[in-house]
Amino acid sequence: MNASDLPPIPPQLPPSALGPTPETPSPARLGDDPAERAPIPGVFDLVDAILRAPRRVMFQLRQPGVGGLVVRMGVTVLVCSLVYGAVMGTFSGGRQLWIVPVKISGGLLAAALICLPSLYIFTCLSGSTAKFMEMTGLLGGMLTLMTLLLIGFAPVAWLFSQSTESVLGMGTLHILFWMIASGFALHFLDKGFLHTEASVEAGTASPAGLRVWTVIFLLVVMQMTTALRPLVGTADTVLPTKKQFFFGHWVDNMDIDPPPPR
Repeated sequence: MNASDLPPIPPQLPPSALGPTPETPSPARLGDDPAERAPIPGVFDLVDAILRAPRRVMFQLRQPGVGGLVVRMGVTVLVCSLVYGAVMGTFSGGRQLWIVPVKISGGLLAAALICLPSLYIFTCLSGSTAKFMEMTGLLGGMLTLMTLLLIGFAPVAWLFSQSTESVLGMGTLHILFWMIASGFALHFLDKGFLHTEASVEAGTASPAGLRVWTVIFLLVVMQMTTALRPLVGTADTVLPTKKQFFFGHWVDNMDIDPPPPR
């Protein structure tokens, strides 16, 4: 076959002749919707906004004078964690009814304070231009959503606490509820990070630093539950006398339940 027998190659059309190239739509800027600019004056307004319109919360965190909103977040987290801790304490009763709520609320706030500096550092390294107070508010919003979800699980936890004596089973159930709540809460934090100025306008933000911080936060919270044990069950002392890694504590408690009666 000669080269002259081959069919001619059709001319290549320039990209402009093929029509416009579809572009990836950028996320809408916070505040474009007038409803997002509505203030959040009270705690109940905060609860409604965090559940129904999280972008409204994110927009308000970028406005001046955000300290009042952060305080309302802290009050909501404190109340919700105290209520859920009281439900956890009903499993054992007695002094656990007031010790566990104090441990849960204090431990969660302590974990937030421990992880806040690293959150700001990692988000800065990831390209975020959010100020420290804005990141504090996003962390507060994350904890608010987490504890609100735990309140939603509280009736289920109470039912099991009144109908079983299995320490291992109740501990596993509470960890499951905490993991589900943490998943939704971390999604809120991720969305808030994506709406920082760098990620929206310049496209320079990367979620890598936030992913690293997420692992750090989860490890801190799990270790905090071990450092404040017992949260489920009873012990001779309010706080443990033995230092232990959370994974080793879980393994040691696999056989904590007594054998069934004959």
